[in-house]
Amino acid sequence: MSPQTLRVPWKLSSGRDTRRALVSSLRALEVDATVVGEAEIVISELVLNAVRHASPLPDGTIRVSWTVKAGVVEVEVSDGGGPTTPRAAPRSLLSTNGRGLRIVRGLAHEWGVHEDRGGRTVWVSLGGPSRRRSQ
Repeated sequence: MSPQTLRVPWKLSSGRDTRRALVSSLRALEVDATVVGEAEIVISELVLNAVRHASPLPDGTIRVSWTVKAGVVEVEVSDGGGPTTPRAAPRSLLSTNGRGLRIVRGLAHEWGVHEDRGGRTVWVSLGGPSRRRSQ
């Protein structure tokens, strides 16, 4: 299947529409309901992290894309990058934030970060191994 891509305006409220588009697309492709639920959580966390911790792409957006192949869903969120590299925070009972990438890591089969001059992309593979093991 060819990738689905959205350009999300640089504002927090766009996360809901992004989730809806992703879930609708995955259900139409008859992706396993568990994987759809996981993808919905992951996309929420990644978009929120991009808005909170990074800058927009030059056109003022975040790029969100996903592909489905043999039941494996790969989600990518690209932004203009930020001062730190995304990583799962250590466990803390007292912290009120910093749990998003731990949630992503817990749901993902694999995940990673790719940086280049154009910005940063956080990618997640759900439901099976990624097709990009070499990255």
